[in-house]
Formats: sequence, C-alpha cells, structure tokens
Amino acid sequence: MSDELRARAGVVGRRLREDVVGLSDDVTTTLARGIHQLDGDPALLDMLSASVRGNVTNIIDLLSNDIPLSNLQAPTGAIEYALRLAQRDIPSNSLVRAYHMGQNVVLQVIYSEVADMGLDVPESTELTKYLAATVYSYIDWITGVVFEAYEKERQRWAGVHGTALTTTVHSLLAASDASAGQFEGATGYWLDRTHISAVLWLDDDSHSELGELDRVARRSAVAAVSDGPPLVVPVDRLTVWAWVPFRGEVPAAAHAMFGDLPAGVRAAVGQAIPGIHGFRRSHDQALAAFTIASTPRSPTGARVRYDDRGVAVASLLAHDLDATATWVREVLGDLAADSPAMAPLRETLAVYLATGDSHLRTAEHLNLHRNTVKYRIDKALTTIGAHRDRLDLSLALTACEFLCAHLRQR
Repeated sequence: MSDELRARAGVVGRRLREDVVGLSDDVTTTLARGIHQLDGDPALLDMLSASVRGNVTNIIDLLSNDIPLSNLQAPTGAIEYALRLAQRDIPSNSLVRAYHMGQNVVLQVIYSEVADMGLDVPESTELTKYLAATVYSYIDWITGVVFEAYEKERQRWAGVHGTALTTTVHSLLAASDASAGQFEGATGYWLDRTHISAVLWLDDDSHSELGELDRVARRSAVAAVSDGPPLVVPVDRLTVWAWVPFRGEVPAAAHAMFGDLPAGVRAAVGQAIPGIHGFRRSHDQALAAFTIASTPRSPTGARVRYDDRGVAVASLLAHDLDATATWVREVLGDLAADSPAMAPLRETLAVYLATGDSHLRTAEHLNLHRNTVKYRIDKALTTIGAHRDRLDLSLALTACEFLCAHLRQR
C-alpha cells in the first residue's frame, strides 16, 4: 500500500473525527430503530450508545493513524453491551446484526467523504476499496471478540441463575395460548390470583448485588400481606422482574409496596389486575413505568407506579419518539426548547391547566407568588402563539416533563 493511499485514508479518518458524536448518534439511532429486541429499553440503549461510540472511535483511529488492527483493544462499552444481552437472553444474532447495520452506516458516510475529495476514478476506486476493506476487517475482528464474550457470559449466567424459570416466564408472557397448568407446575406460582408486577433494578453506581433485589421483593410481599411468596426472575446483573400474588380483595398495604427502598434500589410498579391477563398486563405496565423512570433526567423518584400522574401517557408517547418530538414542537413551539428559561414556564402552565386555570391554586401548588404565576402563564401563552387545544397542551407538556432528554435528541 502506497504512502499516498495511507495519507488519503488519514484525511477521511480525520474528517470523520470532526463529527464523531454525530456519526455515533446516527449509527445508534439506526440500530435502535432496526433491532426490535432492544424494545426501547433506556438502559440497553445507553449501553448500545457507549458501544457504538467506542467502535466508531476505533475505526477512526485505524484510518487516521494507520494503527495495526492487532494493536487495538475492544471498547469496554462493546463488551459490557454484549454481556448485558447475554444476561437478558437476547439472541446473539441481534448482536452480530447490529455490527453489520452499523458498518453500513459508517461506510455510507465514508463513501460520501471520498466523493467530496475530487479524485479521479482510479484513485477514488482504490481508496474506496481500501477503506471498505479496513472497516470490514475491524467489524470481522470485533464481532468475534464480543461474540466470544457473549457466549461465555451466557453460559456463566445460565450456570449461576438457571434458565428454566426465565424461559417458562417468557413463554407465558409471549404466547396467548400458553398452558397455565404447566406454568404453575414449573414455577409454583398460581395464576388465578390478582397480581402486582414490578421491575426492580440497581443503580449503576450501587454496591448492592442482585440478591438484594430478591430480598426486597420478598420483604415487600410479606409487608403487603400477599397470598404467598413473589415470583422473582433475574433479567440481568442489575434487574429482576417480580410478581406478587393476592387472593380476593387486595389489601391497602399492597398499594404502598416498594415505597421504602434501600439506597441504590429502584422500582417500577404495575397495577393490581386478576388472572393470567393480569399477570401479563401488570407486567407490561411495570415495564412502561420502568421506561419512564430510567429515562435520563426523569422526574420520577426511587419508586414509580404506572398509575402515577402522567406516567401511562408518557409511556405511550415514548413508543414513537420521532413523531412525538415533532408533534410537541408543533404544539408548543419555542416553549418546547430544552432550556432553563422555558422549563419553569412549562411547569407552571402544566399546573395551571391541571388546576382549572386557577392562578391561586397554581401559586399554592408551586409555592410561588400569584404575580409570578400570572407572569409565567402570560409569557408561556405568548410563546406558544396561536390558540391550542387544552388537551394537546397538557399532553405535550407531559411529554416534555417525562421525555425531555429523549425528545431533545430528535
């Protein structure tokens, strides 16, 4: 390979480095949309983003500095992402497919950069072939590394926690015609009860272990006077799913479950719903609440319930963040901006609408002077401009409150 070809490859690498964040975000967005197993899980998406950033940086280093592939190390984020997929029993083909999808996005950008260099046809062809081969070699190497890490973790996780219980639960959740009798026989958990489901997880900086979540679930079930022990299923090294059974009328204590959590433990809780439908539906609700609770800068606390104000609606709006972000900007205009100036205006307007357009009740709720409330409301409505339907305003403000960090990226 000539020095001139290396130099031209270095130019392309340095151009990519100028917008490494943008390129990484484009790859992450493509993967998040194209791999349904990620299912909008904020924790997985954050880990995917870290993995993509590390891999894109490695590719740029290869091109910019002509670093031998043998001198590179697999990004920590890439390894951690592979381990998390293994712990969640997400098929390995999702991992491999992600790398090939990402490779395509990166190559399209590279081809565009080559086209802008104004080379003649032979030079452009030679450079394109070299760049494509370099990227292919990296993807071939890194997929081997992360796949090996995935397989080792899958075997370790199965050995530590066992997969029979997890498989049984997943089968019931996925199949509408799954046998209740087989499930009950395999798990010892009865489906003819009323169920409250929860997602329990540890903060990333928590020093607790997964066993702490199991203990939290069991203590909470006892405190809530449940009809037997909870069903607890490990999801990954930081997360478990839990179901707590009740016979007959659900005691008042059940509605306070997971309200007193140890430091570093969080909970997302579904509603109490009977039967096999309730087993599934309460779990869906807990997952929806988990999505909102684990969103960056979420306003929720250590425990979030699906029936907490705004959570259910926000979880529905989170299903299509691109469409939601566009609609929110159409409804709120400049008021949707993620800025310190607009945030208090949105909060005040949201409370004002919720209190029936009462300046007094809004002032009491926010502990503000009535004149301050009036000033903020007037400024917010002026910012919005044209008259808007109250329901649209309330929904758009709810989306901003719970999904602001995600909407800002759209």
